[in-house]
Amino acid sequence: MKRIFASLNEPELRRVVVSSLTLGAAVGVFALSFGVASVSAGASVWQTCALSLFVFTGASQFSAMSVVGAGGSLAAAFGGAVLLAARNFVYGLALSSSANSMAKSLPRRLFAAHFVIDETTALALGQESPRLRKVAFWTTGLGLFTFWNLGTLIGALAGSAIDPQKFGLDIAFPAAFIVMLMPHLRSKLGRQAATLGGALCLVSIAFLPVGVPILIAAMAVLVGVRGDN
Repeated sequence: MKRIFASLNEPELRRVVVSSLTLGAAVGVFALSFGVASVSAGASVWQTCALSLFVFTGASQFSAMSVVGAGGSLAAAFGGAVLLAARNFVYGLALSSSANSMAKSLPRRLFAAHFVIDETTALALGQESPRLRKVAFWTTGLGLFTFWNLGTLIGALAGSAIDPQKFGLDIAFPAAFIVMLMPHLRSKLGRQAATLGGALCLVSIAFLPVGVPILIAAMAVLVGVRGDN
């Protein structure tokens, strides 16, 4: 325990930990919106919490509950959620070069796979050294998982008593993405990936179903994979 606290005296490590936990708390606030929206769509508190616990990817969760809330079938809800979650496969490719430093054994890698999401990928790849990438990935992943599930539970219990727009909870997710984007814009490859992703989304959003443009835009992360290799 003393070694952990001693390590936090390092400016770079402290910066990574603070950024990761701050992001986790911010996105956790957005989980309140999901809890409220899910219960309003007809899900029970335990069903809402189970989604956050086992799915743990906000875009897919919101997509599924929006379909169910609009009267769509479970198959349609599942299909849309899987389509949005497919981008995490691309994130896995982006993190593959750092896999050995983050999780050496197969059981640990399988456990880590549950935390391969937008935020963990962005903050991990924004670090220069393998050590900082490992700290960023695990701190962000475990912090987000804790705050997201806690926020979901509180939102679900509160039910329709909370208006996400009234309290500004609806802007937490876009704000979190801006925070994640900024470190990557310092590098040439980061700016190229951001420009390409934005262009792909803008071009495809006019004629493709909801969710597909996001998946296509996520392919721009392969620019970073190319650079690492």
